[in-house]
Amino acid sequence: MKKYIEKVNTLLESLPYIREFSGKTIVIKYGGHAMVDDSLQVSFARDMVLLKLVGINPVIVHGGGPQISELLKQIGKKSDFVDGLRITDGETMSVVEMVLVGKINKEIVSNINIIGGKAVGLSGKDGNLITAQKLYHINSDNQAVDIGQVGSVKSIDSTILETLDRDRFIPVIAPIGVDEKGITYNINADLAAGRIAESLKAEKLILLTDVEGVLLDDRLASSLEMKKVKSHIEKGQITGGMIPKVNCCCEAVGGGVGKAHIIDGRVEHAVLLEIFTDAGIGTEIVGNH
Repeated sequence: MKKYIEKVNTLLESLPYIREFSGKTIVIKYGGHAMVDDSLQVSFARDMVLLKLVGINPVIVHGGGPQISELLKQIGKKSDFVDGLRITDGETMSVVEMVLVGKINKEIVSNINIIGGKAVGLSGKDGNLITAQKLYHINSDNQAVDIGQVGSVKSIDSTILETLDRDRFIPVIAPIGVDEKGITYNINADLAAGRIAESLKAEKLILLTDVEGVLLDDRLASSLEMKKVKSHIEKGQITGGMIPKVNCCCEAVGGGVGKAHIIDGRVEHAVLLEIFTDAGIGTEIVGNH
């Protein structure tokens, strides 16, 4: 009997959060270990169905870098990178689109639908969701480097997402955009998620990563104000791949998103733990007080 009472107490703890976030939109960037581990794939799908059932509107944006690299390797195509950005020629772009839109996107949709949800797969091309523009990488010599069909977000048209929300569907988005000339671009999934969250005025932006969150002096920072992030970067406390993630979060919050969170996707039910528990997990980035 005791274990059942504990379950009820857990449900009661989540009640204020369900009330607070019901009817709100939460944009989740899905990637890393959570997307390749079989058990985590299933738990993530269940979490998304649960969110929808309690009246919260999840919007999923996914990556797929490792899977793209694997297929390129299989076909004998070498992957070249500049400061972590994949140089994307036309042939590589075709593989990127095939993996992201044709394979990964449909697997996520299928996982959610099997569990009883109503998911729909999209790319940024659908409904003019993501208008892209070519991204030039600025190297250490302050020179613009052409890295091919890698893009940034020029604009978001969220009409298709609002239509799906009205019909109770869960959108699953591959971060592929197209420019006014019809050229296709691969867009960083974190940045795409951030801009989509801004467009929807989402309550939360959640980035699933393969680390605990933001570490300052080897300790997890549970909360950071936007104005302090720049200082932490300048002091060398936030480094490497975490810099673009925190900058993405700051831009989203500055653009009208309620809060942004960087959490450990290796933890089962990480999204639910962040939303529905008093403690939460990972690092939240909030506006300046």
